[in-house]
Amino acid sequence: MRLRSSLSLFSHPPDRGTNVAYFLGAIVPLVVLGIVIERHVLGPHLPGREGVSAADRMGTLGLFLSIGMLSLACFLVLRRLVRRAIDENRALALHDSLTGLPNRRRYCERLERAIERAGFTGEPVATCFIDLDGFKRINDTLGHRAGDQLLMQVAGRVLGVVRASDSLGTSAPGVEEDAVSVSRFGGDEFTLLLSSIAIEQDAGRIAMRVLDSLRKPFVLDGQQITISASIGIAIYPCDGGDPDTLLRNADTAMYSAKSQGRNTYRFFSSAMNEEAERKLEIERRLQRAIAHDEFCLYFQPIRSAVSGEVSSAEVLIRWADPELGWVPPSEFIPVAEDTGLIVSIGSWVLRRACEQARRWRDKGFQPIRLAVNVSGCQLRQPGFVDEVVQTLDDTGLDPHYLEFEITETTIMQEDERTDRAFHELHDLGISIALDDFGTGYSSLSYLRRFPIHRVKIDRSFVARIPDDAEDTAATAAIVAMAHHLLLSVVGEGVETLDQARSLAELGCDELQGYLISPPSSAGEFEKFLAREKGR
Repeated sequence: MRLRSSLSLFSHPPDRGTNVAYFLGAIVPLVVLGIVIERHVLGPHLPGREGVSAADRMGTLGLFLSIGMLSLACFLVLRRLVRRAIDENRALALHDSLTGLPNRRRYCERLERAIERAGFTGEPVATCFIDLDGFKRINDTLGHRAGDQLLMQVAGRVLGVVRASDSLGTSAPGVEEDAVSVSRFGGDEFTLLLSSIAIEQDAGRIAMRVLDSLRKPFVLDGQQITISASIGIAIYPCDGGDPDTLLRNADTAMYSAKSQGRNTYRFFSSAMNEEAERKLEIERRLQRAIAHDEFCLYFQPIRSAVSGEVSSAEVLIRWADPELGWVPPSEFIPVAEDTGLIVSIGSWVLRRACEQARRWRDKGFQPIRLAVNVSGCQLRQPGFVDEVVQTLDDTGLDPHYLEFEITETTIMQEDERTDRAFHELHDLGISIALDDFGTGYSSLSYLRRFPIHRVKIDRSFVARIPDDAEDTAATAAIVAMAHHLLLSVVGEGVETLDQARSLAELGCDELQGYLISPPSSAGEFEKFLAREKGR
C-alpha cells in the first residue's frame, strides 16, 4: 500500500525517455562508485598498480560488469513494479471500490467514445439511468452494511442482464468491450451504456429485463427484502449530441418514471424537459410562498352516516401564486415532498389549523375533529412529536380533536422513527386515519400493528357504488374488516344520494364529499357551521 501511495503521482506508464532515465539513474552511480572503490580503496592495497596482471584487471572488470548486471536486473524489477502500481492505480481511479464496476469517470469516457463511433456508423447509442426505489429506507433501517450488500447484489444482477444482451442483438462481433456496459454512477445510481443497438426499442427491452431481475427478493444479513428501480433512457442523437446532455436527459426520464409510480422505465421526451422546468419553477416559488405566507386553508366537512351531524372536517391546503395563480395541490405537494419543503409547509398547516379551531371554539361553535394530512417525511423528523405538543399547548386545542391522515405508503415504509411517532401521538390522544384505503398494498398486519383509528375508503370505489357489483362488494368487505378490527370507516368522494344511502347501508360510519359540501375557506366553512348549528 505504501508503494502504491507513493506511486499514485504517476498518471501514465513510463515512456522511452523515462526508461533511459531509470537505467542511467541506476547504472551511472554504481559505475562511479566502482571507480572510486578501485582507485581509493582497493588501489593502495594492491602490490603496485603498474604490476597488476591482466588477470587481476579482468577480475576487477568482471566485478564491475556483475555490479552493472545486478543494477540492470534491479532496474527491470523496479520498472515492472512501477508499471504494475501505475496500472493498479489507474484501475482504482476508474472503478468503484465497492462493486468493482466502472465508475462515473470511466462511464463518461466510454460514452464519449461510443458517441464518436456512432457519428461515423449512424447507429443509435442509449444511455440508461437506473435509480433504486426506497434505498434510503433500507440503508436507514438495516444499516450501511446491509446497504452495501444490496448494492453489490444489484450490481451482480444488472451485470447478468448485460452479459445476456447478445440474445437481443445489442452487440456484435468486433464491437469494442464498452459497447454494452454497466457502471455505478454513485450512491444507489447505476448507468447502462448500450451502443450498436439495432433499434431504439432494444434499450426498452433491456431496461425491462433489469427491472425483472430486481423483482426477486434480496437476502441481507438473513433478512429478505424487496426493492425496485426506476429507469430513464436517452438516445443519441435525438435526445442529445454529447455525454452531458444525454445523461441529464436520462436523469430527467428516470424522475418521470418515479413520478409514474416507480418500478418502470421511461424514454426521454421534450415534454419531460418542460415538466422538469415546471417543477423547478414550482420549487423556487414554493420557497417564496413559505417566506411570504401565500398559503391558505380550506375545510371539507365529514358527516356522520347515522346521525347526520358534522363530526369532523379535513384540512386542505391551497396556494395562490402571484404569477401562476391557483396551483393545484396535486402539482405542488409532490414537489414539496421531493425537496423536503413539505416539512415547513406541514408545520404551517398544523399550527394554522389548530389556531383556527381555537377561534371557532371562542366563537361558541361545537368542537369538531380536524383531520390534518401528514407526510412520512414529517413523521420521520426527530422533533415532530415535540412540535405537535408545543402547538397544542400554544393553541389550547384538546388532542382528541386532532387527527392525522396518512397514506398507505407511509405505514409500509416500516421506519423505526415513524413507528415510534405513531405510538407517541396515540398516547397523546391524537387519532390516526388511513387515507385512500384500498388503492395501495397495505396488509392486515399493518392495520393491527399501528394504532390506527379510522380508514377512509378511496373515492375510486365510492364512485361506482351502487351500480358496480364488484366495487360494492369490495366496499362491504373493507367495512366489515375495519369494524372487526374496531376501526371506524369514512367513505370519500360521496357525490350522490344513492352513494350516501348505499354506504350507510353497508355500515360506513362517516361520509365526505361534494354531496355534503365542497372544500371551502375558513370564512365560508364558518357559515356552514352556523347553518348546521341552527338545524
